[in-house]
Amino acid sequence: MTQSFFQTFILLLLVTDPFGNVPLFVSALAPVEKKRRARIVVRECAIAFLVLLIFMFFGRHFLTALQLSEAALRIGGAVILLLIAIRMVFPHPDGVLGKTDGGEPFIVPLAIPALAGPSALATVLLFSSNTTAETMAHVGALAAVAGVWLAVFLGAERLQNALGPQVMTAFERLMGLILTAMSIEMLLGGVREFVKTL
Repeated sequence: MTQSFFQTFILLLLVTDPFGNVPLFVSALAPVEKKRRARIVVRECAIAFLVLLIFMFFGRHFLTALQLSEAALRIGGAVILLLIAIRMVFPHPDGVLGKTDGGEPFIVPLAIPALAGPSALATVLLFSSNTTAETMAHVGALAAVAGVWLAVFLGAERLQNALGPQVMTAFERLMGLILTAMSIEMLLGGVREFVKTL
């Protein structure tokens, strides 16, 4: 159970990439008055947490309704993860998630797709489990990751000023490198599952 919790925590932390999203949060909250920023961060993190939690619990039903195999989902999720990881390692002018519109953020772009994006949703769908212990480990890991989101984004402006853009970029590239390896492992797992069905 501990290993399952740790693996889920690390994977969700890498997929949601809170440190890489610090510049996005800082720029999105720049037009908002300072006293409202903390409230918006808590709201957006809560929305992202609930969306991911719903997908975690109803993942298998979602797959069944769409007649998708777990191998197809695993391979599709791995491809999305790989594309995001490549954008983290080799930064794009529009950022990891592309361009975002201005104005006070509500759900888009902070909760979705910055935190609960396609890769995160595809990842939590894989965490659907038949045992209560594993389910509790996955929910606990998601809650722990949400705690990291809050800690990082509530201090996002101070963190960016303290570390500087170069350190933040280096950290994001390191996370991108780790995510690349994890996406390839997920892809290979999906291919192995598909080969077994032949």
